[in-house]
Amino acid sequence: MRQTDLEEAAPARGKLHAYIDVAVVIVVLAGTNLIAHFTTAWASIVTVPIAAIVLLVMVRRRGLGWAELGLSPRHWRRGSLYALAAVGIVLTAVAIGALLPVTRPFFLADRYATISGALIASMIVIPLQTVIPEELAFRGVLHGTLDRVYGARGVFATGSLLFGLWHIASSFGLTTSNRGLTGFLGGGLAGQIVGILLAVAATAAAGVVFTWLRRRSGSLLAPIALHWSVNGAGALAAALVWHTTLA
Repeated sequence: MRQTDLEEAAPARGKLHAYIDVAVVIVVLAGTNLIAHFTTAWASIVTVPIAAIVLLVMVRRRGLGWAELGLSPRHWRRGSLYALAAVGIVLTAVAIGALLPVTRPFFLADRYATISGALIASMIVIPLQTVIPEELAFRGVLHGTLDRVYGARGVFATGSLLFGLWHIASSFGLTTSNRGLTGFLGGGLAGQIVGILLAVAATAAAGVVFTWLRRRSGSLLAPIALHWSVNGAGALAAALVWHTTLA
């Protein structure tokens, strides 16, 4: 084969490998989600963090750089600034939502009925089991592989949609465990379906914001901080609302 033929074939092989990387990452994420939500209690705890680490090692071996994964030290400072701004905005919004009578009932989630439980969830479970692994998998690995194939539009559209679909399983029973949602949507089958659809739409929209932060700052620090502040601050606010309501 002539040298020119080899040079023309190389980009095509690289593109094919990039498509394969995207497909493998999506399949692993789908399998991880099913194992985490429909097998054992231990699997629900360790599966997502392990999968995120495995995916990171895999794509590093496939040639993705630290900057493509949002993990380059060069972007830590910029990422920290965006992280602080995001946390400040979310904490303000959560505080207002917990105080307003209209939105206050939506904080009455059964799983955060105690302050001690909410603290453990906010400071340990949510960061280690949910936020960091999910951001590493979606805004790190999936973001990097999609970017090589589809560019920014593909990252925003596909990555955000997949992040929304990721939350289908975790949304089962959402309306029955939250008094505000139960009162708003009802606790029957129709209410549960609407609750799942709303959860998918909300998390897909959140995925767009997380992706924007990731691209704007160049670092995973910003989406990790925003993701934690939404989940973690929400858990603490829920416990405080439960505590003050029962008091």
